[in-house]
Amino acid sequence: MTTTPEVARIWKVMWAVAAGGAIALLLWRGWTWSAGWVIGSAVSALNFRWLKQLTDAIGGEAAKSRKAVFLGMRYLLLGGGAYVILKYSPISLPAALAGLFVSVAAVIVEILFELVYARDGTVDH
Repeated sequence: MTTTPEVARIWKVMWAVAAGGAIALLLWRGWTWSAGWVIGSAVSALNFRWLKQLTDAIGGEAAKSRKAVFLGMRYLLLGGGAYVILKYSPISLPAALAGLFVSVAAVIVEILFELVYARDGTVDH
């Protein structure tokens, strides 16, 4: 699996947003909100990784039925795990849901980065 400069920047921004949000929520709302944010951010990063693997595999090797079933079931697995964790613990559900958007924020930052630097052609790729 090759990583392009764009994807590397998305990962860096994703982890920066996740860490910054965790620290800010720890100071503002306490550990329950910070833990929820971290869980949501981790699920967001895992989903981004899975989507990256899926796009790398398109047009590649022949599809394997076991892999296809897992890709289809991943949202049920994540949803079930999140339900159990958040239902039976004091971790904040709104913070976990907000953390799910960490990868979206990182992609938006990358889009803005590309728009700004595409004008003068200073991005090498």
